[in-house]
Amino acid sequence: MAFNDVLESLGGVGCFQILHTILLLIPVAMLSCHNLLQNFTGAVPEHYCKPPATSHLNNQSRTHFMAHFSSLDQEHKPWRCVQYQKARDLLLNSTKKPSEGKNTEYCKEGWTYDRSVFSSTIVSEWNLVCNQHPWRQVARSIYMTGVLLGALVFGSLADKLGRMEILTWSYLQMGIAGSCAAFLPTYDGYCAFRFLCGVASSAISVNSISLILEWMPKHGRTLAGNFFGFSYSLGQIVLAAMAYVIRDWRQLQFAVSAPFFLFFIYSWWLPESARWLILRGNPYKALKHLKMAARVNGRWREGEKLTTEILCSEMQKDILVIRSSHSVFDLVRTPAMRRMSLCLVLVWFSSNFAYYGLSMDLQKFGLNVFLAQALFGGVEMTAKLMVMMMMTFVGRRVMQFVSLFLAGVMVLSYGFMPQEMQLLCTVLAVTGKAFLASSITCMYLYTGELYPTEIRQTGMGFSAMNARLGSAVASILHLTGDFSETILPMIFGITPIIAGFFSCFLLETKDSSLLDTINEVEDRYRDGTLESEESENEQWIHKVHVKEIS
Repeated sequence: MAFNDVLESLGGVGCFQILHTILLLIPVAMLSCHNLLQNFTGAVPEHYCKPPATSHLNNQSRTHFMAHFSSLDQEHKPWRCVQYQKARDLLLNSTKKPSEGKNTEYCKEGWTYDRSVFSSTIVSEWNLVCNQHPWRQVARSIYMTGVLLGALVFGSLADKLGRMEILTWSYLQMGIAGSCAAFLPTYDGYCAFRFLCGVASSAISVNSISLILEWMPKHGRTLAGNFFGFSYSLGQIVLAAMAYVIRDWRQLQFAVSAPFFLFFIYSWWLPESARWLILRGNPYKALKHLKMAARVNGRWREGEKLTTEILCSEMQKDILVIRSSHSVFDLVRTPAMRRMSLCLVLVWFSSNFAYYGLSMDLQKFGLNVFLAQALFGGVEMTAKLMVMMMMTFVGRRVMQFVSLFLAGVMVLSYGFMPQEMQLLCTVLAVTGKAFLASSITCMYLYTGELYPTEIRQTGMGFSAMNARLGSAVASILHLTGDFSETILPMIFGITPIIAGFFSCFLLETKDSSLLDTINEVEDRYRDGTLESEESENEQWIHKVHVKEIS
């Protein structure tokens, strides 16, 4: 709309937009570290039953005892969860041969862990193995539940209180909660503060993308939206490097949390969305931010000529029709909003359900966990670069469908491959995950362009809530363990394909101006296009105002 012309007159995609986008994307990179952190902090090291103290035995006796202490699996390695019941008799009489009919029993002395890869994880610290192994996935599910709640709560609050108010608070919450989780001595305390990290995670992601889009002219939105996805993939590579250097889970948890205190400090100098301020009846503050942007872009004269009267007249229609308050029910109040919201719910849920379903346990791919994380991040960045170029030419809707459909095909193929063909299985899984990551990147940009300014954060929050619901469900399904090893890939493959077909019912937004009100959404969906025809009078008014600014 007309606000896009104002941004163009003040420099378009200038130094301000570039610096603003970079400062918002750096926290997003660290955010991806938190989302996938438990691949390292919750890694399961090799373990076996801890033998009783044998210090009083000589070397020969100790060797004899250990040879009969633990039963061996098919690979001639000690079983992880059981030991022989006669072990104590052997300990008392080290020269005695094992008696016949040796029965096994659960590890009584605890476990001994291989610390050659990780010096400490939450698994080794709280013995989350054997009959306690589901608690490892419970910790991940609790984090995802926090992400789900944060998307629901902070999405609506951001439309009422402002994007920067919520974003600044979320940086602080992430820093405090993440640091506390690193030092708490109990599993319950760790889960509680990881839950708070998840709540802050949603607020950071949805507010960051909205602020980027609302300060960016329409011809720069595709690039900015894709860099949002790049930063997330870059964060995965950063996480792999940090985890390779820092092998203690507490130190790693603190290392990925402490930077958010820095983000909290500099966020006080980041401007609120001028578009949102105007629609909320605060054009004076919006004018202040716009003039600052003009100065940074080197457009002093244009910034000084801009007035609150010009801003209000440019968006007069939107200000008159905007509702004083909004809720999630506004997303389904009108026919076009219902259609759009339903399709986006399915797309967000399915893509994140499959993405995190493949991302939550890198150890199952048989690769070095550090290499697997870096490989996934690198392949994702390459795929997102290709999608970015394609989105510029063919649009959002086509790429949304293609990325979801191809992701589903790859994951389904991975599910039908025999596990003996590990290399091919890994290639299919990595490729499928890359297409899912590309879909999520497209989805953030696409959703931000489809929802109008007055409820953009509510819509983004609701969409993100469904995305986190998908990741939480994927985490719960992983609790089923080995029983579902062949079923899960099929489920993770079918859902993106179904969502891809629903994405075809959305309208294209390439090279379209951002909508500001629900009424505009209804009008443009009724016309079947997001590029509505303006009356000659409206076009003339816009031209006059742009001339006044310049």
